[in-house]
Amino acid sequence: MKVYQTNEIKNIALLGNDGSGKTTLTEALLYESGIIKRRGRITAKNTVSDYFPVEQEYGYSVFSTVFHVEWNGKKLNIIDCPGSDDFVGAAMTALNVTDTAILLLNGQYGPEVGTQNHFRYTEKLGKPVIFLVNQLDHEKCDYEMVLEQLRTAYGSKVIPVQYPLNTGPNFNSLIDVLLMKKYSWGPEGGAPTIEEVPAEEMEKATEMHKALVEAAAEHDEMLMEKFFEQESLTEDEMREGIRKGLASRGMFPVFCVCAGKDMGVRRLMEFLSNVVPFVDEMPPVHNTRGEVVLPESNAPTSLYFFKTAVEPHIGDVQYFKVMSGKVHEGEDFTNADRGSKERIAQIYACAGANRIKVEEMVAGDIGCTVKLKDVHTGNTLNGKGTENRFNFIKYPNSKYSRAIKPVNEADTEKMMAILNRMREEDPTWVVEQSKELRQTIVHGQGEFHLRTLKWRMENNEKLQIKYEEPKIPYRETITKAARADYRHKKQSGGAGQFGEVHLIVEPYYEGMPMPDTYKFGAQEFKINVKGTDEVPLEWGGKLVFINSIVGGSIDARFLPAILKGIMSRMEQGPLTGSYARDVRVIVYDGKMHPVDSNEISFMLAGRNAFSEAFKNAGPKILEPIYDVEVFVPSDRMGDVMGDLQGRRAMIMGMSSEAGYEKLSAKVPLKEMSSYSTALSSLTGGRASFIMKFASYELVPSDVQDKLVKEFEAKQTED
Repeated sequence: MKVYQTNEIKNIALLGNDGSGKTTLTEALLYESGIIKRRGRITAKNTVSDYFPVEQEYGYSVFSTVFHVEWNGKKLNIIDCPGSDDFVGAAMTALNVTDTAILLLNGQYGPEVGTQNHFRYTEKLGKPVIFLVNQLDHEKCDYEMVLEQLRTAYGSKVIPVQYPLNTGPNFNSLIDVLLMKKYSWGPEGGAPTIEEVPAEEMEKATEMHKALVEAAAEHDEMLMEKFFEQESLTEDEMREGIRKGLASRGMFPVFCVCAGKDMGVRRLMEFLSNVVPFVDEMPPVHNTRGEVVLPESNAPTSLYFFKTAVEPHIGDVQYFKVMSGKVHEGEDFTNADRGSKERIAQIYACAGANRIKVEEMVAGDIGCTVKLKDVHTGNTLNGKGTENRFNFIKYPNSKYSRAIKPVNEADTEKMMAILNRMREEDPTWVVEQSKELRQTIVHGQGEFHLRTLKWRMENNEKLQIKYEEPKIPYRETITKAARADYRHKKQSGGAGQFGEVHLIVEPYYEGMPMPDTYKFGAQEFKINVKGTDEVPLEWGGKLVFINSIVGGSIDARFLPAILKGIMSRMEQGPLTGSYARDVRVIVYDGKMHPVDSNEISFMLAGRNAFSEAFKNAGPKILEPIYDVEVFVPSDRMGDVMGDLQGRRAMIMGMSSEAGYEKLSAKVPLKEMSSYSTALSSLTGGRASFIMKFASYELVPSDVQDKLVKEFEAKQTED
């Protein structure tokens, strides 16, 4: 295989909803370019994509597949991504290391929720988009309707380059208005017959050609001037204009294909090789220091590892992009993230489960290697003369969480090792060992995402696991000031223990003024601040500890012990055993003994005085509230809103976005436990949502009563 230069390489992400036909299109692309000798079928479980057992079990993609095709002297690196939003991590990774997105549409459904989600990601990353309408041979396919839906959702930038002469089982020809030719295929597809546009189609084709020419001219001043003078452009000029329009997201061309019958695939590859922007025509990447790293082959070498796959009989297969310079077999590198040395023994061009050995790759290219010692997803390897690190992939927040544990408790360590290894393959699986909840929590993108993890654990790793509802990380706080004192006294021969602490607790908020006087009943307490400790709590909020002791009733050396005792109670609030937060404590008096007082005595006195005061200070439970955005088809809006209100949601607003309604709400985490499943059921899988932590808020009194009773019952049980 030849060594392709940076100006001969194009990197493309293949995206689309489940069922749009990405795996079938991949087979056709590989077959037409000669990488494979015959096309596989999903039903026969012999496709280049979807070759992992879990994918063959479920019948659709779980992992992205990296492959390449060679066409017209160009190398097209393509990453075929899973369609389900549960596996969004693969799509986000692919979009970050490629330069153009193909959004594949099922001709019978048009833009679906997956289309909307993926388009939103391309928008965020500023990536060019080509819409590709597939399955034109389906009896329910309506190309004009699909085009109308695209224009409604994405506006006048949607410009058709091709249209089919008919759709349904008789589909076998289309008009290409860029080249102004008719393409026809025999029953086996493959190489087309190319003819002039028929007379009966000339008016329609000419009109669409003019619209395409105008859209191409818009993105280059010289082309625009020529267009105004001559009302036409040459084929090369149109390609240049379309390339610039693509790169600036000023136009979204629409192509046609029937991947199952291998029709339109060659023309698609021709367009990709001729028109799609090259690696060096897109905005450059920055390293973690904010410096621009250009994809130049004569620069020092940096490789970014964006994906790990664990394959039977091979182990870790590591996929990389050459960010700058060149990489050769047998070269030594330094891992910028881990400090270790690595030798890359072999380099491969990717073709799914197949790999083609190459001796060199240059800046902008994508390849893979095996048997590295200490390289993880997200690491950078540098050659001599550079110290780049990259961290440009940002994954979405988790949407579905479950507590996980092995059926056999003795397998806990084994389970954690497997989870950490699997996270290398999919960074959107987040594993958390929660000291607070005393559970191991797995966070993912949806129920199917976590069900896939369980299937792989039990079938590939032979480890039986079970999921449980995760506990909710409640917080406790107080709503009013209260006072308490406690004397710890213990005498058992020899030196005893003695410590007495008097303190006041009150709710704390940022910027609150320093206290001077408190009144409890008939008693008034003057405060004379001697010192303040602000303790930011690792679980959020603060503990503010004020020393107001006068006359030396407690020696200053015992104050850290009192604070330690208070902190130990903050870690286990009296209502539900949850962390306490946002409390100010004023220690204003106490007593000590010249012989029997020590740190332990004051720690216990401080802990118990704080506990008693906390219970009398109007204690309240706080619950985590999340900002939730739901993208929902307008015909399902009422059902989704009603369901959210049943989850104690506060609706914050509604807006329209790309053909879908966007609903914004604040929802308690407790109510979001199985929301992804419920939303899918309510909308037939057509809606999606994102969520992120917003704040802690007081729970309603009926919910608090229930939580306190549950905690007390559990304490009695234990």
